[in-house]
Amino acid sequence: MVEPIVLIWGAVVVVVSLFLLLFFEIIRSQKRRESEDMFGTEAFDMKKAHYQITDKESRTIEKIVRQSSFSNKDAVFNSSILFEEAVTRFYEFRKINQIREETLESVSTLRQKLGYTINEPFSILTSTRQLEPGVQVSFSLDKAANKEYSVIKSVDEKKWVVTYSGGWKQEGNVSLEGESLLMRWTRPEDAIYSGKVKVLKAGPDYFELSHLVNFEKLQLRRWVREQVLFPVRATLMDSSKLEGFLFDLSAGGILLGLPVAEILSPKIEIQFDLPGFGLENVKIEILRNLGKKNHSYPDLYLYTASFSGEFGRIQENVLQYIFEIHKKTKIPL
Repeated sequence: MVEPIVLIWGAVVVVVSLFLLLFFEIIRSQKRRESEDMFGTEAFDMKKAHYQITDKESRTIEKIVRQSSFSNKDAVFNSSILFEEAVTRFYEFRKINQIREETLESVSTLRQKLGYTINEPFSILTSTRQLEPGVQVSFSLDKAANKEYSVIKSVDEKKWVVTYSGGWKQEGNVSLEGESLLMRWTRPEDAIYSGKVKVLKAGPDYFELSHLVNFEKLQLRRWVREQVLFPVRATLMDSSKLEGFLFDLSAGGILLGLPVAEILSPKIEIQFDLPGFGLENVKIEILRNLGKKNHSYPDLYLYTASFSGEFGRIQENVLQYIFEIHKKTKIPL
């Protein structure tokens, strides 16, 4: 009969062997990715020339691309979303505090050259690294009703600095360092951007803040709306569920019918089937209770709502759905 200790040691050897095989395969895959040719290399080189990328910037963007999960080498030239996603992954893997300052400066310059900051009106914003000095933002503490209205003084890859009036000085002059603040910024004709940031350092008239890499967004822009009749299931903050319908749909929001006259919490989640795309799960924010019922569905009360949170995918799907509907009916948008 085999001794238990022998079985235990045998199992340990097998597990360690599998772990080592996996480790060496990861290392080999990483080395292969850092040296092999990638799809889109020719387009990558053409776009580098178009944007007049310097040798240093070229080496930096090469590192970022090869650290990313993209199969196409030129992906970061195609979208600010992809660029910021790749940069965030690069900083997490290489540890941003261990990266040379000149490399970090190259990333900032690349963002400017590619038009991925708020200076470009059509850039899609996902990170506070895309903000610029002079922009006005507001902050609030969870425990304070008043807001601090600030102006951005500087932005780099590690932090951003804003003015501070000193209005939140607590009893005993307790420092605000380490506190989480809710930042809010409105981009006219686009969206309200918000999210939690940490105070890295609090001076007498300024805050140094951590970067936010995923904004909460409340859409403002007026979009083409399509009348629909989609069954919807809503989940409220107390986890109760309601059945209703979507009566119109746009990439910015919806007209919703639910069997309750009042919804206490404006933030809810809904599920509905979008033709051609399947079941969609999305967070919304109730904007207005219209105070009336739908004539065809007298049990349903009408609400307008906007998509909130990370709604880029659902927005793209809705736009594509509306485009296909108008293309089939030959009605110009």
